[in-house]
Amino acid sequence: MPAPLDEYPIHQTSLSMARVATSDKNFYDRSYFNALDTEGDLFLVTGFGAYPNLGVTDAFATVRKGDRQWAVRFSDALEERSLDLAVGGFRIEVLEPLRRLRVVCEGDDAGGLGFDLTWEGSCPAVQEQPHLLMNGLRPQLDSSRFAQTGTWSGVLSVDGEDVVVDPDRWMGTRDRSWGIRPVGDGDPAGRLVDNPSEGFWWLYVPLRFEEFSVIVIIQESPDGFRTLNDATRVWNDGRIEQLGWPRVEFDYVSGTRRARAATLHLTAADGSPVTIEVTPRTGIALHVGAGYGGDPEWTHGQWRGRKWVERAVYDLTDPAIAGRIPFGVSDFSASATCNGEPGAGLFEHASLGRHDPTGFADWSSVAP
Repeated sequence: MPAPLDEYPIHQTSLSMARVATSDKNFYDRSYFNALDTEGDLFLVTGFGAYPNLGVTDAFATVRKGDRQWAVRFSDALEERSLDLAVGGFRIEVLEPLRRLRVVCEGDDAGGLGFDLTWEGSCPAVQEQPHLLMNGLRPQLDSSRFAQTGTWSGVLSVDGEDVVVDPDRWMGTRDRSWGIRPVGDGDPAGRLVDNPSEGFWWLYVPLRFEEFSVIVIIQESPDGFRTLNDATRVWNDGRIEQLGWPRVEFDYVSGTRRARAATLHLTAADGSPVTIEVTPRTGIALHVGAGYGGDPEWTHGQWRGRKWVERAVYDLTDPAIAGRIPFGVSDFSASATCNGEPGAGLFEHASLGRHDPTGFADWSSVAP
């Protein structure tokens, strides 16, 4: 049967838009956003996903305030694929493609989490390098993604308080990605049980400054071999400049793998140095309520039945929660300088298992 999207001249294959060009269950199509108060400690991460081969669509939102993290998850059956980006009480409205969007999450009567926010891009969206991560002979990650920095306006409600979101102090970053990524219930381990992963190292730093944005992505194998290297400066007027091969210095908190600060050494097109100092601020563990890898409660694409909604509040000082945080990806709001010019954005980092360049020998290693 045709899908509503088949009315539009957007086909990439001979298939109806009701189908995707692979039968891999892990095919996904997702939007990610974050919003941070540059003058306070509130930090929001939210997203929406569709999983055509699983017949599922879902969304999540989570906010860090003090030592607590609020989360809400929506999931439902994916019916006809269309231009509606909505599930349960969550929706995304594309007001102006690649520039302005409205993101709405309905709150509840218990004073939990909800918002009505409008995004405005500060620079053009930029295509990132293709993401490929192999797990033995099989692609674990094989996707395309574009990213953008911008500002937010609207209202954020959390813990019974309505916060006015002013674009003069609220900014954020977003990405759109699609392709292959582990989603839904896990696959049988098979042969891979005899070849367990030694580690995973990832750094993603999109930052906004007055006249430009900088987006840095680094992915490395346990021996330090770089499987993804992308450093780009996007000027507000649309110019795009590659910034060479990033070198990174970390200042980790003793006894952890949490970065207190990081320095990114980049190179402009004319050969001059571009030095970015980043200071992480408020952090959100993406595997505590937001459904990312390692979340024991819910995973993106997982079938939970029709019209499923779940809300939770996590005490990050609870030993049972705190003990989980180091074993997944965390997002931090961040302040930054680029050759002395102030800016802000996202600091996303994961250092799991062995990573020779930083001296972590195994899964239990921490900074001295």
